[in-house]
Amino acid sequence: MGYTQEKLAEKASLSAQTLNDIEGCRRWVSAITLTKLAKTLHVAEYQLLVPDEGNVKITKKQRSPLKSLITLQDNIINTINIQFDKAKDTGDFSL
Repeated sequence: MGYTQEKLAEKASLSAQTLNDIEGCRRWVSAITLTKLAKTLHVAEYQLLVPDEGNVKITKKQRSPLKSLITLQDNIINTINIQFDKAKDTGDFSL
């Protein structure tokens, strides 16, 4: 969207330092912060966690966090599949 870190932080009601720390992999993003950023950028939360490798060059320094994100994504998908299968088996689709 062309926002600077400062402008994005302002629009998402975050401090610029928090955003800088998250982007620099010095701080993990909380669920609340992730939601604020996603709403500000008009995207789903998961889209902020999974890099678009077609548009982003991954450096050696970033590979470790990327590996962690891929593991996180795999765990989320597995958990969803388990819960969905359980719901199908029991017929209970309530949260």
